[in-house]
Amino acid sequence: MDLLRRAVGDAKLTYAGYSYGSYLGATYANLFPGKVRALVVDGVLDPVAWSTGRGDQARTLPFSTRLRSAKGAYATLQEFLRLCDAGGENCAFSAGDPKRRFDRLAQRLLREPAEVIDPDGVPVTITYADMVTITLGALYDAASWPDLADFLQALWEQTSPRAAGASLQTLRARFGTGLQQEEYPNFVEGFPGVACSETHNPSTVGAWSRAGRAQDRRYPYFGRPWTWATSICEPWPGWDDDHFDGPWDHTTANPVLVVGNLFDPATPYHGAVTVDRLLPRSRLLTLAGWGHTSLFASACVDAYVNTYLLTSRVPPKGTVCEPDVVPFADPAAATAQATRAAGAPSKAALIPSPMLQRFLKS
Repeated sequence: MDLLRRAVGDAKLTYAGYSYGSYLGATYANLFPGKVRALVVDGVLDPVAWSTGRGDQARTLPFSTRLRSAKGAYATLQEFLRLCDAGGENCAFSAGDPKRRFDRLAQRLLREPAEVIDPDGVPVTITYADMVTITLGALYDAASWPDLADFLQALWEQTSPRAAGASLQTLRARFGTGLQQEEYPNFVEGFPGVACSETHNPSTVGAWSRAGRAQDRRYPYFGRPWTWATSICEPWPGWDDDHFDGPWDHTTANPVLVVGNLFDPATPYHGAVTVDRLLPRSRLLTLAGWGHTSLFASACVDAYVNTYLLTSRVPPKGTVCEPDVVPFADPAAATAQATRAAGAPSKAALIPSPMLQRFLKS
């Protein structure tokens, strides 16, 4: 990144990093604090949790567990169900108690998978794991929540396998946008090649098993997948000898803008709070919304970020932005938001999920 800065002739770096890009941004800010002109991190990974953990966590907890993504995903699911309930007829899954129905549907699929038929007439088996995967993918982007509600309702009714298949195809199309651009993407090698080579993790696979069980008890559905997603790190043969483990509290030449979403299913809000507290010259901008990062979600956030990138001027302390659309509150606005986001890279691509990759390929 610093070589790129030099190559374009900039005295200081201007950078916007989303999701894992926030870790790159935090690393740059602490390796080259004097070279920061305007640096945005959004969908923020807690850099201490990612790299080393706290105390003896590197010995006992995988890094994907340390990030507390399962907690963020479960909290975001509760918001989906709450807003669906409040939206009434605007949400296809709202009849009765959506939370109770979601739990019952999950248990039903755990006992017996469902068969749906995709638009090409091909039968597709939906298991409990598929339901969790599809739900997690949809939680990344609140614009997809009406589609998720349609899919869940079709599964619940069990009367139209083709309707369920059509909903499934809609979600696949939304998640797949911008995610797979070549015949064989190198996700399988690329993700662990980076993540396992720069994070400290337990030396026995039993640590993943213990952490997964404990996480699932606290954060149902998502505890195990967010933990086991990184089990390939034990063992992983590669190691980046000069990777950066901190400290993360250097004083930068100019303020860093930290953007955090209150209900993010991949990088929970506490990651943004942590980075803001660590960096002496930073400003936290909060989005009181849902989904992974603030991208395509709030004109208020966009305006502050644009101003900052152009002028290095940060928002007032304590600034909280509202999302442009509240899911299930205004169907017309939600449709317009989904149209604006069409063609943009899928938010699900920002932190790749092995489970989501399986869903897209199936």
